[in-house]
Amino acid sequence: MSPSQKDYFAEKAKDYDKEKARTDNVSNIASLILKEIAYTKDMSILDFGSGTGLLLSKIAPYVGKITAVDISKSMNETLESKRETIDCALEIKQLDLTTEPMNQQFDGIISSMTMHHVENIPKIFETFYGLLNEKGTLALSDLDTEDGTFHKDDTGVFHFGFNRDEFAKMAENAGFKNLKIQTVGFVEKPYGKYSVFLLTGNK
Repeated sequence: MSPSQKDYFAEKAKDYDKEKARTDNVSNIASLILKEIAYTKDMSILDFGSGTGLLLSKIAPYVGKITAVDISKSMNETLESKRETIDCALEIKQLDLTTEPMNQQFDGIISSMTMHHVENIPKIFETFYGLLNEKGTLALSDLDTEDGTFHKDDTGVFHFGFNRDEFAKMAENAGFKNLKIQTVGFVEKPYGKYSVFLLTGNK
């Protein structure tokens, strides 16, 4: 993260795992990913926008290694403190995948509720495609189009959710095949109910 980039999650990292709506949502996402994708213990996958590791901790028992990538130093530090509880090899990288290259290849990419923080979606899909081995899998979860109320503070938010067809089309344009979008569930907040989808596919 460059000095000019503010760590928007610095205040949130400590209590991030305590919000039940968030942890329930990630549990639903992980369950659907594991239903859709057959991971094996010889696989190495990337978690984009890994945060405190809520998603990767649930996928870890089924893979050999997870590389966690997040631009937030505080989130990465919280994940580091949980390393002993992660049931696979774990590599943590603080970098901005939208601007910084990664010279690694993966068997799969997972991501939960991160894509709306990415400005250029077609470009990140192209980056994902380049990072995957042949037949490598993609499993991205995010919000359906919403009215902008999901986040109390929209700093660092580029999209108020996504239209599913447009989102899938951007993945297809990057080269991904066998694309499927389905509903994961809903995140309920005091001021609204927000639907969440999962996009799966492969290189």
